[in-house]
Amino acid sequence: FCLENTDPRMRGRGMQLLSQVLLQCYYLLQEKEVLHLVLFYENRLQDHHLVIPSVLQGLRALSMCEVLSPGLAVSVLKAIFQEVHVQSLLQLDRHTVYSIITNFMGTREEELKGLGADFTFGFIQVMDGEKDPRNLLVAFQIVRDLIAKNYALGPFVEELFEVTSCYFPIDFTPPPNDPHGIQREDLILSLRAVLASTPQFAEFLLPLLIEKMDSDLQSAKLDALQTLTACCAIYGQKELQEFLPSLWSSLRREVFQTASEKVEAESLAALHALSACLSRSVLSSDTEDLLYSFLSSILQDCRHHLCEPDMKLVWPSAKLLQAAAGASLRACHHITSSVLPLLLEQYNKHPQSSQRRTILEMLLGFLELQQKWGHVEEEESTLLSLQAPICSVVFSALTDPSVQLQLVGIRALTVLGSLQGFLSPSDLELVVDHLIRLALCEEDSQSSEAAMEAAGSLAPIYPKVFSGRMVPRLEEELQSEPEEESSRDRCSLRQRCLQALAAVSTHTSIVRETVPVLLQHLRKVQKESEAGSAQDIISVCQSLHRVALQCQQDAESCWYYHQTVVPSLLAMAVQAAVQESTHPPLGKALLQEEVLAAMVPVISAATTHLSPELAAQSVSHVVPLFLNGEVSFLPQNSFSCSFQPFQDGECLEAQRRLVALLMAFVCSLPRNVAIPQQEWLLRELLALSCSCNCSFTATTAAKCFAGLVNKHPAGKGLGRSLPTTGSAVAQPVPSMSPGQQLDEILQLAVNRIEPGLVEGPHRTQALTLLLWVTKALVLRYHPLSSHLTDKLLGLLSDTELGPAAADGFSLLMAESPDVLHKGCHADVRIMFRQRFFTDNVPKLVQGFHGAGPDVKANYLKGLSHVLNHLPKPVLVTELPTLLSLLLEALSCSDRVVQLSTLSCLQPLLLEAPQIMSLHVDTLVTKFLSLTSSPTMAVRIAALRCAHALTSLPTIVLLPYKARVIRALAKPLDDKKRLVRKEAVAARGEW
Repeated sequence: FCLENTDPRMRGRGMQLLSQVLLQCYYLLQEKEVLHLVLFYENRLQDHHLVIPSVLQGLRALSMCEVLSPGLAVSVLKAIFQEVHVQSLLQLDRHTVYSIITNFMGTREEELKGLGADFTFGFIQVMDGEKDPRNLLVAFQIVRDLIAKNYALGPFVEELFEVTSCYFPIDFTPPPNDPHGIQREDLILSLRAVLASTPQFAEFLLPLLIEKMDSDLQSAKLDALQTLTACCAIYGQKELQEFLPSLWSSLRREVFQTASEKVEAESLAALHALSACLSRSVLSSDTEDLLYSFLSSILQDCRHHLCEPDMKLVWPSAKLLQAAAGASLRACHHITSSVLPLLLEQYNKHPQSSQRRTILEMLLGFLELQQKWGHVEEEESTLLSLQAPICSVVFSALTDPSVQLQLVGIRALTVLGSLQGFLSPSDLELVVDHLIRLALCEEDSQSSEAAMEAAGSLAPIYPKVFSGRMVPRLEEELQSEPEEESSRDRCSLRQRCLQALAAVSTHTSIVRETVPVLLQHLRKVQKESEAGSAQDIISVCQSLHRVALQCQQDAESCWYYHQTVVPSLLAMAVQAAVQESTHPPLGKALLQEEVLAAMVPVISAATTHLSPELAAQSVSHVVPLFLNGEVSFLPQNSFSCSFQPFQDGECLEAQRRLVALLMAFVCSLPRNVAIPQQEWLLRELLALSCSCNCSFTATTAAKCFAGLVNKHPAGKGLGRSLPTTGSAVAQPVPSMSPGQQLDEILQLAVNRIEPGLVEGPHRTQALTLLLWVTKALVLRYHPLSSHLTDKLLGLLSDTELGPAAADGFSLLMAESPDVLHKGCHADVRIMFRQRFFTDNVPKLVQGFHGAGPDVKANYLKGLSHVLNHLPKPVLVTELPTLLSLLLEALSCSDRVVQLSTLSCLQPLLLEAPQIMSLHVDTLVTKFLSLTSSPTMAVRIAALRCAHALTSLPTIVLLPYKARVIRALAKPLDDKKRLVRKEAVAARGEW
């Protein structure tokens, strides 16, 4: 009834119902039904304009039918092109037309191509005048498909270009809260893909790009330059030839005159693309080499500026030449053959170090381009013909008094060394000699460090030269006895030798030379009883650590390093520990806390990258060393007494300290490596962490216990209660599964921790163990973690342990440097901080409100530690509920609470200005008050927050402007320079 109604509105409703039904069931239709419906819908396209939108919806449904008869797609599109004035329709209806075309192009490509250029012309009429960004994205995609799938454009190339290029450059700002999420960048990239899709557009597009490059609008310049770069990927000589002079003129002007780094970078990228495009073109014998003439134009306009190192056009000229030269080997050869001799001549002409530095930096840029092409045949390489003068210039820079010139020379030396076959054997020896001199004798640390980095880069290329010449020289310097030098100079030289030995250890063969030298020096230092020997040992450990990190990516180096260094360090430490009781002075330095702490990362880095098989081989020696005193695998293992670190007795205190080295090893093993006698080891560590009087030993035992618990195969929760009396058990219960073993060891830990926290001389040790075990379990989402966290929350109200428990929240949330991090294969879940926040911050807030005045600060400190380590997007969402507490924390007298809260608030001022604006009065008052805190770090943090306040809306800040500027005058006179610096920045911003 509706479809035959004389009222167009009723007919429209009928068509709408039918089209909605078809959209739900088009895939169920049979071929005859589709034919019948298509003919009916085509006829309806001639109906009243109120009916047309519903007709188009029905045709969209039919365009998705797989049983569409051949020829019907062409018939539908012809009907739309003839009967519908698309641009007079609403946005949604226009989008429907584009969808119909897209559907047919996806399924009926050959049929549509049978229309020839008529299809292209029909689409041009449909798209002409489109303004909605949603529809433009679809229309641009259709144009891309027309070109990419080789539809016939016929005589309509220019019309197709015009109907799309009229949008260039895109000028679109999405409305606020746009639900469609279309960004300006989406339209720019979509249109660029159209314009750069075919060389047929070149004759129309290139003049347009040149016009936009010459405009005053930066966004138009950038868009034009990026589009030109994209076009060069598909253009050839023929398309570019006519426009090259104009393009070069525009690009040169942008680099010579622009004030924008972005425009300069895009101009250089476009020049590089042009040069690459011309380099790709295949030339016939009678064709002009456009690349040669184009590069000659660039040389003509830029080359003479290189002779003026003090003038402002020297660097723009060098950048243009390097951009063009970097496009191809041919371009590089043509430009460097002209530029390199000139730069070498200019270097020798200009005696001033600053001028020479500029020239050498330009020379370095061209040398770096040469790296791209690898080994070059002798007859083709300009570089090889200039080998002697280039080496002469670089070597002269290395001996110049100017540090800045030396640094450029070192970079140039590294590049020359990387060019295969460039340096002769005698040059290489000279290179090594220069690097040794700079590394050891140069007063400026910048040159010394740069020389070491250069040695590390070149050593893998020339391992024989460096292991045969540099390593023996460094070893000789390290072992030589001081003559007339002061002890301070000697110490500095020794330090540099150690750093250089580590830096050069970047190849397996060199590592085999340097590691024994470092270990030999460590043994020598250990035997000396000088006051500074602890610092010397730490220096050797730092060098060994660097070598370990450099070995990690090479399996052979890693295993050699591990089996050489780890037993040696353990042997020296054990030797020192067992001698401690009989000869107190001998091993003291090696047993100091800072020295053991320096050895920990060495052993850890030597272990983390081992394969499971090799790690299992090593762990079978190290764990029995600590549990059974099995020293047979150690070098020089004739010790004066046995090594039993887990036995009782005051004389074994030194041995117990070495648990730090056990921690470094076992906590760095891959998770799939089985640890022998693990349950026994865990019980011994647990006992030691609770009962040891030495804070260092107790803490390392607790960390080691926690590291092993974190990687232990999972249990289901708490096991049965076990008695806590008796000594450590020597063997695990054999019938238990790994999960049950974990449950039991955790129950043992809880049974040791809880009484230890209540009373006795070891409350601090019990708290330390609680913190590390809690962290181990929080990281892996173990169910017991909530019970232990509640225990920690309860301690915040303890007057003795409360402050330390509050600081413990920082330990729980922060990244640990030596254990329980991903680098040592710990079980770390990705969102553990967010989960900890959700579970525990409400309890902290509740505890704060119910706490007495003497312990409220503990809750604030704990809260600020948690918030400080929380990802900022999470914190912003929770800010409204927590801000009042944070503001109260600023009034707390504890400087740690103040500092932590300030560092938490500063980024929030930048990321949540609307919420922070509601509390601006309180914030201004608190921050200004803390700028006169007695603690320097608090004053600096308060000034940074005062600075960050300026990111709030201006209308909010204006009432406070005069007051803040007056208040910030006082810290301008602060006695500390760092405070004055922050005060200047903050006050200036206000």
